[in-house]
Amino acid sequence: MPHGVVSTRREGAILEVTLDRPKANAIDLPTSRAMGRVFAAFRDDPELRVAILKSAGSRFFCAGWDLKAAADGAPVDGDYGVGGFGGIQELRDLNKPVIACVSGMAVGGGFELALSCDLIYAADHSSFALPEIRSGTIADAATIRLPKRIPYHVAMELLFTGRWMEAAEAQRWGLVNEVLPEGQLETRVWAVARLLAAGPPLVYAAIKETARVAEGEDFQTTMNRVMRRQLPSVDRLYASEDILEGAKAFAEKRDPVWKGR
Repeated sequence: MPHGVVSTRREGAILEVTLDRPKANAIDLPTSRAMGRVFAAFRDDPELRVAILKSAGSRFFCAGWDLKAAADGAPVDGDYGVGGFGGIQELRDLNKPVIACVSGMAVGGGFELALSCDLIYAADHSSFALPEIRSGTIADAATIRLPKRIPYHVAMELLFTGRWMEAAEAQRWGLVNEVLPEGQLETRVWAVARLLAAGPPLVYAAIKETARVAEGEDFQTTMNRVMRRQLPSVDRLYASEDILEGAKAFAEKRDPVWKGR
């Protein structure tokens, strides 16, 4: 379904979201708001279980914030819409897996967009950079997220210098799950998406919420909340038909049929 510079394609429980804004897939305020609407609808649709985020073309995955729009007076701190920048960076209660399919340069906010996803697969010609330091500003989301994803000193180097990191290095630091030839990237991402779509959605939700909460708490505090079913997704899981289905399928030596309830 077209949404201007953002289009979607649905296959069963999988939603593919494509950013298509030539020449560099940069994001301005209207684009960010459109992406927010798409991802909020994905979050709220019980029939959808997995999203793929990709972009058109192979030169730029996303160049981040549209600097031309900024030069024309668009406010940097304007209304990005539900979910914040790119529609996903601050989207509340997004308890479904999102896969980044990165082909080309992921720059600034484009890098941060990939970091907002749960899994990252990249074409071998892709590269990543945070050049905000050169324009005298902060890559805020990356400053929060990146030191938790890769070694602190490597993250600080990227933030302090704005240097480029090629896909192979990103994989070496564990930032991306796999690096593949361009012609194999989407096939691999869709295979992973189909695998996840066949899995237990309530468990995915519990995993995402627990991991998110744990970022701001010590281990025992979060563990206590999980055990006491104080997290909504965990409570829903433990009271679900699916948790019984998992046990029955194991006992009956068959594949479980997940219903998400």
